[in-house]
Amino acid sequence: MRTRTLLLLAVTCGLAILLAGGIQLLRLANQETTEALGVGDRGTAGDAVVVVNSIAEADGVIVVTVTLSGVVDASGLNAFTLVGVPKPVDLIAGGADACTGFTIEAVTCTLSFPTDEFTTRDRQLLFIRAEEQVRWRLV
Repeated sequence: MRTRTLLLLAVTCGLAILLAGGIQLLRLANQETTEALGVGDRGTAGDAVVVVNSIAEADGVIVVTVTLSGVVDASGLNAFTLVGVPKPVDLIAGGADACTGFTIEAVTCTLSFPTDEFTTRDRQLLFIRAEEQVRWRLV
């Protein structure tokens, strides 16, 4: 190939990359941003309603007291994740006041998550349901 052809191909590729970046920038600019909720705040995702009442952390476990309502779903607790550094963790099953699932009526219970692998104090509770996401800043 000749030098002129290679230069034209390089310029064409550069313009294509620039156009793709511009389109992605417009997509990101139109996204909704959500603020993290705090303890005591009510969040809704899909038809489920969650209120984080309190948190307590001891011995490598954080216990979050929540009020759940709005829908009947025994497996709805799988939508909760505790996010921290270096990786998110899933719910620990069991405990005296452990949640058993969502009901239409408001039920107050606890969610327990392991925190012994976290390297920072930042923790966020994430709840995803029906393509909607709610997060609470815990610490």
